[in-house]
Parts: sequence; structure tokens; C-alpha cells
Amino acid sequence: MRLAEVTRPQGRRHLHIKYSSSGEEKNRLTAELFTACLRACTPVLAPDGGMSEDKNRENRRSVRTNMIDLHCHILPGLDDGPKTMEESVEMANAAIADGTTHLVATPHSNSTHFFDYPKIRALCKELQAEVGGRLKLATGCDFHVNPENIAALKLQAPRFCVNQKDYLLVEFNEIAIPPAMDQTLHEMQLAGLRPIVTHPERNRLLRLRPERLVSWIRHGCYGQVTGGALIGRFGPAAQKDAMRWIEAGLIHFVCSDAHNTGSRPVQLRPAFEVVKKEFGEEKARALFIDNPKAAFEGRDLPHVPELEDERVQSPRKRFLFF
Repeated sequence: MRLAEVTRPQGRRHLHIKYSSSGEEKNRLTAELFTACLRACTPVLAPDGGMSEDKNRENRRSVRTNMIDLHCHILPGLDDGPKTMEESVEMANAAIADGTTHLVATPHSNSTHFFDYPKIRALCKELQAEVGGRLKLATGCDFHVNPENIAALKLQAPRFCVNQKDYLLVEFNEIAIPPAMDQTLHEMQLAGLRPIVTHPERNRLLRLRPERLVSWIRHGCYGQVTGGALIGRFGPAAQKDAMRWIEAGLIHFVCSDAHNTGSRPVQLRPAFEVVKKEFGEEKARALFIDNPKAAFEGRDLPHVPELEDERVQSPRKRFLFF
């Protein structure tokens, strides 16, 4: 039975798709058609102006890259992400077409957006039913360090973590990061958690004082930059710092931190290609595939660069949140 008919009206450049199905089946067909078009219609010219088969094969392989996105605001009505389930499905289809196979829904958990775990799980289950087996979904959160969150974390840490394992996305204030934060991160580790410092390249305070990030990574935390930053979406300064910190071995993950299908899309493949070009395929696979998969499954990261030796300053007196 033909499930979709694709035609191009005379005189038009765009395709017209007529479905004989709806709902989940329609979403699946849309993603498959889009992916097929990307694979089949990405020409690369050889020096003589002809088609380069090697380059075209390479492009098609990049479309099929099995990336894992640990940081995405994809669930509707929870924060500054999508408002409706329809928008969430559009984001999921975009992720699938981009080459993402696993995605973690990470709504904000801060003083503005309450972390409603039962509601988050219910929405994730609903979205999973919409996209079927084409994209494996899990939940976590974008954890803002404040006293209320720390108290909740002490009681039920797994619900905040990536796929309810032990990696925790930690977001920092852009107004002030108190000295006590060093001890807070250390206490998280003593409690069995593995903190991931999210998008430091977009945090003005960390960019002004990168030695704090270096210290946290040196003491067992991990770093995550945003894919959009690597392609200049957040400006040249953020792009430069993100690239510099990857080169220095401070970054272990690249994620989309997507909020919509427009200004903050679920898009990782362009950033994958940037990292591959600048640092090689092994580094790209480490940041987009191997390390994210390990975190998704709650395992030790297979790729943790050794940092250059340097003298670590003696810690100052700090207050404990735990």
C-alpha cells in the first residue's frame, strides 16, 4: 500500500507530499523523506566541476551519524522551550533528520521553572509515542544551583540526572558564582554524582575567569559546549572560547541546548563537521557520540583528555550546601 505520494507541480521547485496516513505514521514518513533527500541531494563538485563520489559518500555518512543529544528543551509547556506537543514533534523530527538517535529532555529547574518530575515523565512518554522507535528519549534537567534545588537533590538525585543515572547538567548564574560553588560541586561528587558544567562559553563570568572552569574539570567535573556556539550562532567570542576549550581538553560533550525549530534548533551535524575538520574524526565522535552514550548509560566516559600539569591553588574556607 502506498503511504505517501510525492509530486512536483508543473512550474514549481517545491515538492508536494500527499499522505494517506496521519499521526505517528505521518511523522515517521516526513522524517524518512527528509533524511532521504539529504542523503540523495547533497552534491559535491570535483575540481573539474563534476561530481566527487568520495565526497558525496562522506556527506551521506555524516547524515547518518548516530549522535546523542544530552541537553535539549524539547518538552512542551515546561519552560522557555516549545509550547505545544506539535512543536515538540517538529523538534524531534528535525533531530532525527539531523542524525540524532538518542535525546535527553532537560527542562530548566530553577526559581522560575518548577521541576515537576511526574509531569515531565508523562510528557516524555507522550512524545515517545508520537515519534515511535525512530528516536530514543530520556529525561534529565538543566539544574540551576540554588538552595531549593540542592535540598531536593539531596532527597531524590536520580530524577534530576541524565536518564536517571548519575550525570547531572549544572547551569551557573551569570550574575554571581560564589566561591562556595567549588565545595558544592565537590559535595555533589561525594554524593555519587558526576556534574557536567553546561555551556560555559555562554557564561560571561566563566569566560572572564576561565581558571574556575579549569579547576572544576581538574577536580572531576565535565564540560559541555553548545553546538550552535561552534558555528557562530552565539557570536565570535563564544565560538572562540568553545573551540579553545575543546583544544585544551576541557570539553567532553557537545549538545544542542535546543529550545525550538528556529533560533535555537535541534541541530548538531554542522557542529560535528566543524569539530571533525579542526580536531579530527576521533575527537568529533568522542564529543557527539561516545561520551554522550556513556553518560546516557551511566558509564565512565571513554574519552577524558589529560590536562597539562599546573599548580592547584589551596582552597579557601567555604560554606557547605550539603
